This record gives sequence, C-alpha cells and structure tokens, in this order.
Amino acid sequence: MPKGTSGDGSYDLVVTPESAGWGYSGLRILTLEPGTTHSLSTGDSEFLVLPLTGGCTVTVDGRSFLLDGRTGVFDSVTDFAYLPHDSRALISSTSGGTFALPCARTGRGGLPARYGRREDVQVELRGAGACSRQVNNYCLPGQFEAEQLLVCEVLTPGGNWSSYPPHKHDEARPGVESALEEIYYFEVSGESGFGYQRVYGTPERPIDVLAEVRSGDTVLIPHGWHGPSIAAPGYDLYYLNVMAGPGQDRAWLICDDPAHGWVRATWATQDIDDRLPFEGPNAQ
Repeated sequence: MPKGTSGDGSYDLVVTPESAGWGYSGLRILTLEPGTTHSLSTGDSEFLVLPLTGGCTVTVDGRSFLLDGRTGVFDSVTDFAYLPHDSRALISSTSGGTFALPCARTGRGGLPARYGRREDVQVELRGAGACSRQVNNYCLPGQFEAEQLLVCEVLTPGGNWSSYPPHKHDEARPGVESALEEIYYFEVSGESGFGYQRVYGTPERPIDVLAEVRSGDTVLIPHGWHGPSIAAPGYDLYYLNVMAGPGQDRAWLICDDPAHGWVRATWATQDIDDRLPFEGPNAQ
C-alpha cells in the first residue's frame, strides 16, 4: 500500500479489518497541524495513540493524558495512551505532529484508558552481525496489558536485515504458533531512503510479495512467511508492527521457515551491530 493511496479525510492511512479482508488488526496514521484537535470513536476496537513525531494531549473517559512524544522514530521511544473500545477520545496537539493509531477489534472489555510511560518501554536488541536490529516493545504480553492488540517497533541500521529468518504466525497451535494478522508501517531515514519487504506463502496458501518500501508505505500480512525486511545501505529502516488475532490468550508465538531457521545459530559467534541502540536508556 504505497503512501497516499489509502488515506481518508484526516488520516494519511486507514487500514480496517474490512479493508484488509481479515478480522482483527487495524491502523490509522493521523497528522495534526499545530493547534488542531481530532475526535476518535473507538467503536468495537481498542486503540493506542502512539506519537511518531510531536506530542499531543489525549482526553478520554474524563481523563487527560499528556504525551510528550518525540522528534522522530529514530530519536527515542515515546510515551503513549491506551483507549478501550466504546470510548470517545479527543487528540489535540499544540505544536502539531504525526500519530500512529494501531487498533484491534475485540469482543472483550473492561480495561480502562491509561498512560504508557516511555521509561517502561523495553528496548530489545535482537540478532547479531548483519541481522542486528532494535525492537521497542510497547504493547506486548508481559509488557503492557491489552485485550487483543500487540504493537512494537523495529529499527534496522542501513545494510542490515530484520524479520529474519523468515517466520510466520498464521496457525493456532498451542505452545508453538499463534494466529495473528500483521501490519507493517514503514519510515526510512533520508529523503531518498528505501528498503524491501518479502512475504511468501505455501503451496496450500500462496502469497508472493517483494515490495520496495519508502516512508509512509504499508504492507499487509494476512498469512505466510514474512521476512526479510531489508534496509538499503545508507538508509536506516523503521517499521511499526501491529498484530491481533482470534486467540484468547494474546500470545505472540512464531515459527521460523525451516529452510532458513539455522541462521539464528550463527549469531552466537557475532557481535551486535555497534550502531545500536538508536537510543539507549531502556536497552536490554
């Protein structure tokens, strides 16, 4: 989904379960001019308000959360807000900014609106060598409670591969794999920056994508092996992962492509790329 092809009104991007042809995952990208306000009705979905650039105030259920935000996705993690389903929120920004609104349709409920501190966001360094990348864990099991929604960011230094080995999570196999629909939203450093995203399926469920991606592009992954996400040399790659599915235990269990899973064993003899982390206070 190239940038500019799937906006609607105030949104630069709108992905709903209906538009994606699946059941749970969604994402909107909202840009606010300085001093403007946007009204959001969550309906049957839970949402995060996750600043990409700039900060904002989120008012929901009689409470207000001031999000300091950040200057850019490569500069730091950010604070964020959680919005439950069947709520109405106002998002206002004094200085303007761009905000990701990942969401998941949920049939459950009971969680309150709340604030996510940037200090509590776990920054994880994964892989090694040319597979080194940084993962910012915002809304994952054991990190932040939600009904169905899972959200993280991956930052890959130029020339490196991430989402590698290729993996999938499209079958419900207890303790092995969970069924999750996934959205990748990309930003790339540099005016001419680009990267690539690979998605491929099985003979029983074919899918075949090798897409050049630039800032503002989006790739939908309904099923199949996905990876690598390739950062071109000289251009750092960012993507926001949004996942949700029918499982009641909100698990993120993946299965590597057996043809390439051996690559993980090679990391033990390699160092993590010294360009990581992009920012350090929460790194583990």
